[in-house]
Amino acid sequence: MCARILLATLAAAFACLSPTTAAAQSSAVPTVTLNAGWAGFVDDGRVDHGAFGGGLEWVLTPRLAIGPEVLYMVGPEDDRDLFVLGVARLGILPLRSRVAPFVTLGAGTMTHSDRFGSQSYRSTEGAFIAGGGARITVSPRVYVAPEFTVGWEPHIRASVTVGIRLP
Repeated sequence: MCARILLATLAAAFACLSPTTAAAQSSAVPTVTLNAGWAGFVDDGRVDHGAFGGGLEWVLTPRLAIGPEVLYMVGPEDDRDLFVLGVARLGILPLRSRVAPFVTLGAGTMTHSDRFGSQSYRSTEGAFIAGGGARITVSPRVYVAPEFTVGWEPHIRASVTVGIRLP
């Protein structure tokens, strides 16, 4: 079942990024998202990171939004992580409700880089996230969404997203 969710999320992200789909969705107004928060990677102990990023999303149905998301995480010293994900948010209530709880599923890649003495290290692998939050409408074009996710590389993340729907 997890593999099916992962494949469905990837398919949704690729469809969202495809030029023909974007042209067909021209009536759907995209939302620019900016987020910031904290992430803790599980290693021998927890390794804390500041996390920030952004993306675009399209609300395809009253309860489904998809889009690409980029997250950059800054850890201690030279520890850096870059996530590039296709993300789907499934609303328990319609996403444009005053307060709309949602579930988040995402998949893509993570690139980790660090330095050990004079040597640099970099690796890229598959990544996924799952979690949820609540979207709070501030105005017809702006929402704020606190969110909690867990993912692979094993980490937890608490963040707040601000979404601004383009005119």
